[in-house]
Parts: sequence; structure tokens; C-alpha cells
Amino acid sequence: MPAPTTLELLWGSPDRPRRGPKPSLTLERILTEAIAIADAEGLARLSMARLAERLGCAKMALYRYVPGKTELTALMLDAALGDPPTVEAAAPGATESRWHAYLRPWSETFYDRVRAHPWANELATGIRPMGPNELAWIDSALSVLADTGLTVAEQFDTVVLLLGHVRAIAQQSAVITDDDPAESQLARELGSVLSAQAERFPYAVAAFAAAMGPDGGSELGNGLRFGIDRILDGVAALIDTRR
Repeated sequence: MPAPTTLELLWGSPDRPRRGPKPSLTLERILTEAIAIADAEGLARLSMARLAERLGCAKMALYRYVPGKTELTALMLDAALGDPPTVEAAAPGATESRWHAYLRPWSETFYDRVRAHPWANELATGIRPMGPNELAWIDSALSVLADTGLTVAEQFDTVVLLLGHVRAIAQQSAVITDDDPAESQLARELGSVLSAQAERFPYAVAAFAAAMGPDGGSELGNGLRFGIDRILDGVAALIDTRR
């Protein structure tokens, strides 16, 4: 029997009932441990052999569930994204429309998921099979834009624009940390260089200082919200022209 494809694993039922004793492994357990390795050590450290060691099983036992790392990481991405927020949970404010009220927490929640699993950004690029969770994120966002007067292409471009902004901020925030001594040293050295260039590049130096200072994390959070709100404001202006 040929090995299942990535699409079959994402959309099929890989945990089919089998005759005989209950298997010690499940796809859910495999994904949980694989995600734990990637979160702690990075995607490059994840291998089928490393995963088998963590699970306490033979490497060949994993191949009964996933043919290789390509299929494994596709499943990991979909599992890490999880379900999107429900539309019903986002109640519009007095001055907000339904789509506007939903797409802000939708974007912020997606950021939280990707920020919790920095390797997800690496996987969510290029032409690749898309799983049910990832498609649910897109579908839920499109559902609130359906009656706005935008064309289907404009609705989809709105979703892509929001995802691009969120992923860019998540990627940037993933490399700003005080845990790595090398990064802290580089930040101190760069800070000295920038201080010496304050008269030549006053605006750039002030912006970098804010990002690298003790409140740098909050600056990134402000950048996330600022970008989301400006995108939504622009979409609202476009919708108004269609009325």
C-alpha cells in the first residue's frame, strides 16, 4: 500500500481502527511531541530519529503514521494554528461593523499562535497543501467580509494583507529576546553605534532606540495593533466608496 500523501494526512483519517492490540502511538501524540521539540529547539533540530527517541519508539514505527518530515511539519503547522476565534464571540462596538469587530481579534489571535510557535512562519510559505485549520482561518475571515460590497478578490486580498502584517511582526518579535547573550551583546554594541550617529540620522536612531529599549516588546505590540487598525481603516474607506 502506498504511503499517504500530505493532503490525505491533513484531510483524511490516518487513525483508522486496526485489528489487534491498541497501538501505543497516535498521530496526536506524535504531533504533540514534534511541536514540543520545534518550540524548544527549533525546526532544524527536529528529525524523525530525534522524535522517535523522544517518543521511546523505533524510528520505523513513526512511518506507520507519517512518511517523512515534510508530511510531519505540514501536520504540525495545522495543529499549531488550531481553530480561529468564533465570529459570534466578537461583538461589534457602537461604531464598529461586524467585520471590523471580528478581524481585529482574528488577527491578534493568529499573531499569538504564530508567536508561540516561531517555526510556523517558516512553514507557512510557498506553494503547499493547506490543512483544515488553516483553511478555517481564511474562511472565517472571508465570511464576515462577504456582505461588505467588496469583490471576492478584494476580500481575499484583505485577508492576505492582514496575514502578511501579522506574520512580519511575529517574525520580527521572535528575534528580539534578552535570553541570548550574543543578541544582548549585539544590542549593546549597536546601541553605542546609534548613539554616535544621532545627529546624522536623528529619526532612524530614535525609532531604533524605542524598539531596542526596555519597552521594545510593547513597541512591537503597538506596531501590530497600529498596522491592523490602519489596514482595517483602509478597507472601511474602500467599503464606503461602494455604498
